[in-house]
Amino acid sequence: MLRSIVAATDFSTRSQRALRRAGRLAQQADAELTLIRVVDDDQPQSWIDMECRESNKFLNEQMGSLAELRGVRCRIVVTTGEAFDGILRTAKEASADLIVMGSHRKELLRDVFVGTTIERVIRTGPYPVLMVNTDSEHPYRYVVAGVDMSEPSAHALKTAKALGLIDDANLTVVHAFMAVAKGKLYVANASQDQIEDYVASERMQASEELFSFLKALGLSGARWSYRIEEGGGFEVISRVVKETAPDLVIIGTHGRSGIMKMLIGSVAEEVLRSLEVDILAVPSAR
Repeated sequence: MLRSIVAATDFSTRSQRALRRAGRLAQQADAELTLIRVVDDDQPQSWIDMECRESNKFLNEQMGSLAELRGVRCRIVVTTGEAFDGILRTAKEASADLIVMGSHRKELLRDVFVGTTIERVIRTGPYPVLMVNTDSEHPYRYVVAGVDMSEPSAHALKTAKALGLIDDANLTVVHAFMAVAKGKLYVANASQDQIEDYVASERMQASEELFSFLKALGLSGARWSYRIEEGGGFEVISRVVKETAPDLVIIGTHGRSGIMKMLIGSVAEEVLRSLEVDILAVPSAR
């Protein structure tokens, strides 16, 4: 159940989208919403004090002007320090079920995701993080979930379900498999039919393993569909996202020691860095 949401803002357009989505989620779930602004403390104290006052004033104005925040139980937190640390401290104090943030500056950081505030919140905190890339007027209707039959991917799907993010959505479960002997068949001059039969056999095996995995965890839904595709994890997820244009992508990450070694080279990092869609990143259960 979604009871407490923390939405972080730096007053950018990206953050505005995140506040609006957080407000909609809070309205739908009757959850408490904490609006957090972290002021950089590496500046003269007079500037810090002024920025804190202005932040409080602006957040109060937002509560009155944004339709998505009307009727929501809202509170404002303005704190100082490093942005990611302030967000995580506030999430802990609020017993947050979800942190909502705007996307990083992709035009500047397309190839330098590690080190951004959102990356550090995801990597070092225990909270599901919703990275908002789009400004949509409706609840999530079409969702893609990447599942690789690992604990983190299962936990991500369970978390999205528990938070109510996929209750009324058409969910596509995406699983990537590698046909490892395909190259050897090419080298051995196997016929195209033989190669296609082999890939089909590998797909069938991957499908059976995926369905058994989900069934054992009690994860299924009447509005769920499945895509079992040959290729790398990010390649397959990206292809399905391009073809289906979902509102949300769900991805699991790999814990406090890093998202696949601080995200670099991982499927989660590629999804977060590259896809222009809202993304729910869920750390592994601890």
